[in-house]
Amino acid sequence: MQPVNRWDATGLISTSQVEKIGAFIASQQDANGALPWFTGGQLDPWDHVEAVMGLTVAGRYDEAMAGLLWSARNQRPDGSWPMLQTNGVVQEEAADTNQCAYIAVGVWHYYLATGQAAALARLWPTVESAINFAVRGQLPSGAISWALSADRQWDSLALLTGSSSTLQAMECACLIAETLGHDRPRWRVAGRALRDAIRHRPEEFADRSRYSMDWYYPVLTGALRGEAARQRIDGAWDGYYWPGRGVRCVRDEPWVTAAETVELVAALDAMGDHDRAVEVFEQVQFLYDPTTGGYWTGKNIPNDQVWPVEQTTWSAAAMLLAADALTQTTGAASIFRDAGSWTGWGGALEGAAS
Repeated sequence: MQPVNRWDATGLISTSQVEKIGAFIASQQDANGALPWFTGGQLDPWDHVEAVMGLTVAGRYDEAMAGLLWSARNQRPDGSWPMLQTNGVVQEEAADTNQCAYIAVGVWHYYLATGQAAALARLWPTVESAINFAVRGQLPSGAISWALSADRQWDSLALLTGSSSTLQAMECACLIAETLGHDRPRWRVAGRALRDAIRHRPEEFADRSRYSMDWYYPVLTGALRGEAARQRIDGAWDGYYWPGRGVRCVRDEPWVTAAETVELVAALDAMGDHDRAVEVFEQVQFLYDPTTGGYWTGKNIPNDQVWPVEQTTWSAAAMLLAADALTQTTGAASIFRDAGSWTGWGGALEGAAS
């Protein structure tokens, strides 16, 4: 394990807590590198990569690489991974485009943290195949089909959260390609069309406005910046934010969740609202369990009940990513601040109404 440095100096989170959270994530990792939600629990390819990124932030580079190599070994010939599996047994053969594309974010994040160009080269075939899979799912509107069914049919439905996350994945993949000296013009065309759909054509996406992720993901992943980002976040703040506690997962339920809250923290920081980001980060620490180093997935606030009764690898990882974004401690700390700043799509980087 690599040493964790400089955390204590930030005053926001201690080195010992970062190490404990990292140890919690590593304790749930299978011997083959897989990172399920928790030991013996389900695994999906997006949350697996999120957990890898948490290990990277914590300086546990060997375990993080083991997770990335698990993805490489288990990728299907079309570039995808099954949507859901448990202990290596597939429960859902369909493939979620966003879940599959996210490997590019994990690989780029690992490179930023470690500087290991050899890791990029080693994982390039995996990234290339995954992004090609997602691009094949692009709809005429520019949005990305949310899934390829088990019988090989693209769904006509596009999800704003998933498409926004896929946009960041495509940007990271293009940065990897540039670093390695590759050119993928098809990705640039697809990314520009996807970005424009997110910015200008909200009607192309299914209405999932109950869910807070649809609120902040276009900001978190860099599709919106500047005034457009501020208008989006401030315009719906009272609908999703629970004062003193964090972010509701679902707008009409009294359930505050760790991952959604700290993803909003990273989005706030990325749009330059650092003070409010710190405030929200500190508020959600009531979900931390110092005995395990993990975070409860969420809590029903009026009933003061943890639900579900589980501590997930991805909740812990999201917390570390937010802490890193706020403190700018590791080499990968700006992965959300920098999202959307790549100019290779062609066209000006302008804010746009959401």
